[in-house]
Amino acid sequence: MGLHRDRRRRVARGGETVAALFLRLKGYRIEARNWRCPLGEIDIVAWDGTTLVFVEVKTRTGTGAGSPEDAVTPEKQRRMVRLARVYLSHRGDAAPPCRFDVIAVEGRGWIPRLRHLRAAFRADGTT
Repeated sequence: MGLHRDRRRRVARGGETVAALFLRLKGYRIEARNWRCPLGEIDIVAWDGTTLVFVEVKTRTGTGAGSPEDAVTPEKQRRMVRLARVYLSHRGDAAPPCRFDVIAVEGRGWIPRLRHLRAAFRADGTT
């Protein structure tokens, strides 16, 4: 069980690294990676111009678990919104415009496939 969890963690971290590079290449400025609080973790927080973007990265190396974006369930979305509110409260300044994106990473090897779902969901629960 521990080996399986370690492999999943390595796959997830690899996907997050690729996603962060992808965002940088698109001109985003990364503010935080793997930001944690007692409620959970935000994979990436980045600036897209003047918009602060909270990014959930989902990585799959095979097709057995479904598409990566399917794993961003309504419960996961609600958790991300709660985490974003805590993150913003820690910043201490006025909240900028914000957005929730999902980056789906699929495949193995050097060239995974990425899908960037901008504004994948909203804080009010609509998609």
